Amino acid sequence: MEIKNAVFTDKSIRLLGKNQYTSNVESGSTRTELKHWVELFFGVKVIAMNSHRLPGKGRKMGPIMGYYDMNIPHRFVMYG
Repeated sequence: MEIKNAVFTDKSIRLLGKNQYTSNVESGSTRTELKHWVELFFGVKVIAMNSHRLPGKGRKMGPIMGYYDMNIPHRFVMYG
């Protein structure tokens, strides 16, 4: 499990004031594993967690639309 980076968008910065933290993690991570590590390292109690997989980058070869085969990270929002 690896936390890749924190996300700093307008919405995520607004959520920081409500103790909601947003980060990208590698796609093989599970919710329970992530919750355990966040509670251990940051010393906060995670109340709830939402996640979604980010959309891949599109590419077009002629009339066919496809996607790059890359490791797309998951984005997690933790409420604590």
